[in-house]
Order: sequence, then C-alpha cells, then structure tokens
Amino acid sequence: MPRAPRRPSDEARRATYKPRVDFNRSRRRREDGLLALRRLDRDAGLFKRRRDEPTLVPTSATAPDPNEATADAAHSRPSTSRPSSPPDPAAPRDGADSELEGMSEMVDKVWSDDTTSQLEATVQFRKLLSDEKNSTVIKIIRADVLTRFAEFLSRHEHPQLQMEAAWVLTNIAASDYTLLVAECGAVPRLVELLGSPNANIRHQAIWCLGNIAADLSSCRDILLDHGAVTPLLSQFSEDMRVPVLRTATWALANLCFGKLSAEVQVKPILEIMNQLIHSADEKILADACWTIYYICSGTDDAIQNVLNAGVCPQLVNLLMHSSSSVLLPVILALARISAGDDAQIQGHIISAPRTYVLAVGVKVLIEHGILNFLAQILVRNYPKNIKKLACLIVSNITAGSKDQIQAVLDAGVLSPLIPLLKTSEIDIRKEAAWAISNAASGGSSDQIQHLVSRGCLEPLCRILTCQDSELVYTCLEGLQNILESGEAGKKGQDSGTNPYAEFILECGGLDVLEELQDVDNDRIYKLVMKLLERYWEEEVSSGPDVPGSADSADTAGTGSEEAAAQPSIPSSGANEAD
Repeated sequence: MPRAPRRPSDEARRATYKPRVDFNRSRRRREDGLLALRRLDRDAGLFKRRRDEPTLVPTSATAPDPNEATADAAHSRPSTSRPSSPPDPAAPRDGADSELEGMSEMVDKVWSDDTTSQLEATVQFRKLLSDEKNSTVIKIIRADVLTRFAEFLSRHEHPQLQMEAAWVLTNIAASDYTLLVAECGAVPRLVELLGSPNANIRHQAIWCLGNIAADLSSCRDILLDHGAVTPLLSQFSEDMRVPVLRTATWALANLCFGKLSAEVQVKPILEIMNQLIHSADEKILADACWTIYYICSGTDDAIQNVLNAGVCPQLVNLLMHSSSSVLLPVILALARISAGDDAQIQGHIISAPRTYVLAVGVKVLIEHGILNFLAQILVRNYPKNIKKLACLIVSNITAGSKDQIQAVLDAGVLSPLIPLLKTSEIDIRKEAAWAISNAASGGSSDQIQHLVSRGCLEPLCRILTCQDSELVYTCLEGLQNILESGEAGKKGQDSGTNPYAEFILECGGLDVLEELQDVDNDRIYKLVMKLLERYWEEEVSSGPDVPGSADSADTAGTGSEEAAAQPSIPSSGANEAD
C-alpha cells in the first residue's frame, strides 16, 4: 500500500489526547518501579522474626538464637493485610469464653502481686505462643494482659520476668497484631531495656523492636518518636556476639525502611554499615546492604550521604557475591546510587528535547569498576530481576556524558545488551532499550557508528511497538541522533544516501514509524512526523497515482527479514557482530 501520512490538525489531535507524560521525570519513576521489585519477590512472613522455644528450657534467661530458617529474611513489606480491626476484649465472647477458660488461672497469676506467680504465668503464655497460630494470639489479646507484660519490662529487680515478658511481646509483634504491642506502652520500656546491664535482655528487646519496626510505617514512627535509633546503634561493638549482631543489624534495617525524618542522623548508621558490609557472615552482610539501600531511598540528600560514607567500593565488589540474598540489596542500592538525587547532581547539559544528568554517584561507580561486573552479570545465568537492574544501572550511566557512554563501550557492556534487546523477556528488553537509546541519544558519531555496527537498529525499531510511551519517545530520540549522524556521514558516500535510513527501511522500521502516527501522544507524533518527512520524504509522499508504488512498498516490507542489507557505516568497514 502507498505510504501516505494522515495529519489531522493540531487542535483536533489535542482534543483526543490523554494528559501528557512528564518526560523529565520518566527515568526516576521507572527506577522507583524497578526498585520496588523486592516487595513482589518476598514471602510476607519473613520480614518479621518469631522466637521459637529452645530445645531445652533454660534455667536462666538465654539469648535469642536468630540462627533459625526465618533469619534468612529478605526485606519486604508483608503482603497479608492487617485485620480490619483488632479483637475487642469487651466484645461478647460466646465461643471465646470456653477458649479462655483454660487460661483464666494464668491471667489471675499475671495480675497478682506475687512475683513468682507472675513469672510462672508469663512463661506459660510464652509457651502458648510457640504454636505460631493467630488464634492463640487473639486469645491472649482478649485476655487483656498486654499492658501487664509491658509493665513487667520495667521490673529491673526481676530480670527473668523482664526477659520472659519481652519474649511474649516479641512473638505477638511477629503476628498480625503488631500495632497493639506498639500502643500498649511497651515501646519506651523496650527502648530503655537497650541500656540494661543484662546482655540477654538487651538482645530480646532488640528483637521485639525489630518486629515492631517491620510492621506498618506508623509502628516504625512510634519507635523513631521514642528515640530508638541511638540506643540501638550503641549496641554495635567489637566484642558483640554474632547472634546479637545479626539481630541488631536486621532491626536497624527495619527502622531505616521508608522515608526517614530529618531528625534521624544517617551518618552514624552508615559508619556502622561501612564496617558490616565487609562481614563474612552472609546474614549480617545482607541486612547491612538492605540498610544502605533503604537509606538511599529514604532521605532528600541520601545519595550524597552514602557516597560520603565510602561504601561504594565494597558494594561494587559485592556484585560478584555468590548469594542472591546479598546480591539483590547490593544491586538495588547501586541502582539507586546511579540515579542520583537533587542534592548530589552536579549539573545539567540541556540539549532539547533531552536532558543529560551528570551525577557524582555514576562517576564514583565507574571509577570502582562497576561496568566490568555488570558485563559479567548480563552474560551469566542470573535471575530476571537482577538482569533488569543491571540494565537499569547501565541506562543511568549512558544517560550521562559522552565519556560515560565511552566507558560503557570500552567495558564491553554493549555486546550482551544487544542480544538481550533482541531475544529476552519483554521486561529485560525494555531496560536494554533504555540503555541503548540513551547511548544513541547522547553519543558521538563514532559511538553511534559502533552501536549500529553491533546491530542495534533493528531491535530498537521493534521495541517501538511496546506500550510504554516514555520508552518509545526515548528510542525515537536515539533513532533521530543515529539518523542525523548518518546524514552527516553520507556526504562522503558515492550514493549520497543515508545508510542508516536505508537500513531502517529495509528492516521494517519505517512501517513501525508510520503506525506511530496514530499514537495519542503529541510529543511522539511530532517527532515521528519530523523523522518521516526528513529521511523518507519519497516513501511517505507516494500516492495511489504513482504507478507501482503499492508493489514497491509491499516488496520492501516482505523482504526485510531475508535480505536486509547491512548499513554502509560511514568512514568504517565495521560489520554487525550480532
């Protein structure tokens, strides 16, 4: 069929448009979406940690043992929803009366004035909670004893009672009813217990606070309001036992989840994390990396604080860690650092319609060899989300200066990106397209020549059919820069034709561009029309009155996959590698 663009008036088109996308913020929104992958990949129960019964009942307060399966916790907000309302102790009980009948004696002992009876009953409640059932938690809540256990936390003359009460509250806080623990008066007492002379009590208090912080943001805010961060940081010391260090690092990570208030000083937290990310213990290492990632995402000047802490060299080295529980928070943190923030962006180079951001974080990461590690990740058998994030980091780097783009080319990162753009799952293809399009949009003629010689044009044209308008526009920008480079290079060619335009025509890219004339996005439409009119004026102006025009169009489209000639690269004899 003849190629004839349909061009309604601007007024008619604007009347049907959806609100225009803010392209200046597109990259950050895409990063925020990718950095939320951890929320989708985690089991809800692993974010909190219960303390199970020991094999042998100790005769004195024992330290909690976080060497349980649940200690492999990866940080993700629980997907299970909180019950619409907690059980009301004053509500009619009916069936609950019989359920509570067996624990009425325990309740009486808890509320008695005899310390021995109080301890005995508290231990019994702690053992009841070992069945991990929400129904048991509900029974205990209905017994209206939470405030009593909170009171026991202040019995400094009875450390065993403090320990058992903190243990009960720890396991209730690991359930769906964490908010009740946070609001029963236990939090200020738990924070006070972080200064206890008894190491086992301090450990149990840390554990309980960690479970509270892992719940709703309102629970974490209660801890922050009571100043939990500073006494928690004071727990970290050189002679700290590994089980306690694991629990403290996990609890601190939970406290750092979400946007931290200006009152929270992240510098001392990062100083401790800078030590812990060299740990040989995988669980400590993973939680320390999660903490850094949370801080990267949680304050206005977060990235600069992280850079000042000097954690980047070790984070880059950890990209080759064998454990996925460590690699995921590492690559998430590096992706966030590569994006930069308003406080650490050095400057902007405006080149309409594109903005290139030069961030300090990218420079630091390149200096410490991140590109070599990313190249290895892209060619090896890593999970999809890891490869997506690796492509994201590359795209943040290629969105910068020509020197950054050259660093990507010199490190050989482009070689695995082209195959990913051609054959991977759509999510990875999109991220690879961002990386290559950014390079094409900001690259020099020699860099574009290298990109085209490696075979990027055809897959870039194919990705234009995706439904992501931001990505489509970025790819169009990349194609525009490639075509402009080809236009400058054709002056030295005998044919006087743009080799890149010819190849886009032969591989079916022109058909895709024509389809984009119908997109309900003004910015995309205008750029498409600009490209069509400048580089394929003959093709788009061919009408029915031109003999053979329809046959010519069909022939070009039909033979594109079998006989697409390599573009004649200006001033180079390089061939497509892929």
